[in-house]
Amino acid sequence: MTDLQPGADPRSCFGSVADAYDRGRPSYPTQAAAWLVGEQPATVLELGAGTGKLTEVLVGLGHEVHATDPDAAMLERLRARLPLVRASVAGAEDIPLGDGSVDVVVAGQAFHWFDMERALPEINRVLRPGGHLALVWNQRDERVPWVRRLGALLGDQDQRTDLADPLEHSGLFGWVEEETFKHRQVIDRESVLDLALSRSTIATLDEHRREAKLAEVRAFYDDYGRGMDGMQLPYLARCYRARMVEQERAPRPASATTVTGTPDAVAEPAPEVHDSPMLVTTGSIPRIDVEVAKATPASVLDDDTAMLLIDFR
Repeated sequence: MTDLQPGADPRSCFGSVADAYDRGRPSYPTQAAAWLVGEQPATVLELGAGTGKLTEVLVGLGHEVHATDPDAAMLERLRARLPLVRASVAGAEDIPLGDGSVDVVVAGQAFHWFDMERALPEINRVLRPGGHLALVWNQRDERVPWVRRLGALLGDQDQRTDLADPLEHSGLFGWVEEETFKHRQVIDRESVLDLALSRSTIATLDEHRREAKLAEVRAFYDDYGRGMDGMQLPYLARCYRARMVEQERAPRPASATTVTGTPDAVAEPAPEVHDSPMLVTTGSIPRIDVEVAKATPASVLDDDTAMLLIDFR
């Protein structure tokens, strides 16, 4: 049972804690982003971009990214970090782009919030032939005892292994590939509270219960006596990708949907798409396999991670 305030929608809570989210949430490994999208420049639509954690990594790989999020407050943080990135206030259920306009659609830590019946056809619609959808979740490595105890305080709403299942059963995408990459986040007495506050199950509590939960997290950290040294919180970046299945569909009617991220902006015309046999979709899955062969998956625990199995005490 979740102690949400009456009528609270957890999907709309992140804007109120955007600063804490930006400070407390981990980024994504470069190897994971390369596996998801590719290292050669591609046109990428990012859904649920939030404050730009994944966006920043994708831009660093040379991709042209159009970042979207339904929460304007989250996008304000993204624009502050990446002022040259095109950003729009929009949800996955109504994408402000033309048919066949992007090589890859990517979502980090967001897919499980989508209305699948509406979002998956929209994602399929905006992908170019041969394009694909890529998903990633940063999940705490709760094989480590102290991480498991922290997880009991933070909640497990995005720790499941079935989060990408709607993609496989949609009929709009082909075989779903999976890969996992290890990384770590250094947390201290302040950032662990930001991490806690960025969780929807905590952000949506009433003030009294929220403060009580944060006090539990603070006590957990203090119990280990790490002080300013911080703790290395291990994560598994669980990645999925699947190529779109081409659908026969009628042309989409003209829409005044915002594409610039401001509510009163004028819609831009959809990019013209040519059916030339010379078209190369740089984000296509076959090319990714070649580009990121050097990336090492986290299939087994290495010596460093094995050390994290020991409690700090």
